[in-house]
Amino acid sequence: MPGPPLPSELLPRKFFDRPAEVVAPELLGHVLVHGDVAVRLTEVEAYAGTSDPASHAYRGLTPRTAVMFGPPGHAYVYFTYGMHFCVNLVCAEEGTASAVLLRAGQVVAGHETARRRRARSTERDMARGPARLCMTLDIGRDQNGLDVCSPEGSLRILAGEPADPALIRSGPRTGVNGGKQTPWRFWIEGDPTVSPYRAHVPRKRKRTEA
Repeated sequence: MPGPPLPSELLPRKFFDRPAEVVAPELLGHVLVHGDVAVRLTEVEAYAGTSDPASHAYRGLTPRTAVMFGPPGHAYVYFTYGMHFCVNLVCAEEGTASAVLLRAGQVVAGHETARRRRARSTERDMARGPARLCMTLDIGRDQNGLDVCSPEGSLRILAGEPADPALIRSGPRTGVNGGKQTPWRFWIEGDPTVSPYRAHVPRKRKRTEA
C-alpha cells in the first residue's frame, strides 16, 4: 500500500547557508528524493572543510572536492573503498567546503524500486548506512554537483517533518581518525534505521620478510 504523500516543498537554499554542524541535526526528518524513491533522513554527520582534519577538503581545493567549495545546497558524491558511493549536502557560504554526510534513512516512497535495488535487504536495512542509502536511491557519480534545491532537479531535498529535538542525539563520527572525538554525528534516538557506530580502526601493515 502507498504511504502518506511526500512533502510538496523543497528546503530553501538559505537552510544550507549555515555551518554544517548547525544544519546537520536540523536535516533529520527531511526527505531526499531521487527518481521515484524517497528516504526520510535519520542519521547524518557534519564536516567543516579546511578546519576539520576528518574532512576531504582539509588539505584544500582539489578536483575531487571542488563541489564542496561551491555554493550551498548541492550534492557532493564521492567513491570510497573502490566500491561504494556516499552523498553529502554542501553547506555554508561558497569557499568554505562545509558539508553534511547523509548516513541513514527510512524509505518512504518507491518501495518496489528500492526492493529491486536492495533485494537481499530488510525494510530496516534498505538505507541503513551511507553506501546503502546511495544504492537505494541510485546515487552515483552522475549526481555529483546536482542542485538539491532546484524544483526541476532529479535529486531534491524536501521539507519533511523535523525530528523531535528531544530525540536527537549526537556523538563522535563513524570511522574517522582525524577529529574523531568531535561529536558531529547526529541521529534520531530509537529509530531502527540508524546505523551502528564504528570507531576508526587503523589498517595493519603487512609484514615483509627481511
